[in-house]
Amino acid sequence: MKHLGPAVALTIALLALPATAQKGAVLQARTAGDLAELCAANPKEALGDAKINFCHGFAQGAISVALRHGEGKKPFCFPSPPPTRTVTMNEFVGWVRSMPDHRTPPAVDGLLQFLGERYPCK
Repeated sequence: MKHLGPAVALTIALLALPATAQKGAVLQARTAGDLAELCAANPKEALGDAKINFCHGFAQGAISVALRHGEGKKPFCFPSPPPTRTVTMNEFVGWVRSMPDHRTPPAVDGLLQFLGERYPCK
């Protein structure tokens, strides 16, 4: 992954900090595997909606920062019309689960790698 600069790195680091959810639970996405598990939550289970909302908010923040502050070439290019956030994050879950090595990178790095592979710029 390219170096995005100190301001961008700080923003991304802040996105990875724990968020307080319902009933005092703490949600975290330190690795791509952590983020995928949050995204794969069942909304009918305890904290399911909170996990999914965290996943989508985390992804939206990371994507916004990467597209606005990336250096040089864009890391990925969504088609027009773009896919829904739910579809994209469900595909991310499948990508992470498809190979053990996809679970270990930091959450932002894993997400951006997935997006670059799934939506390469032509």
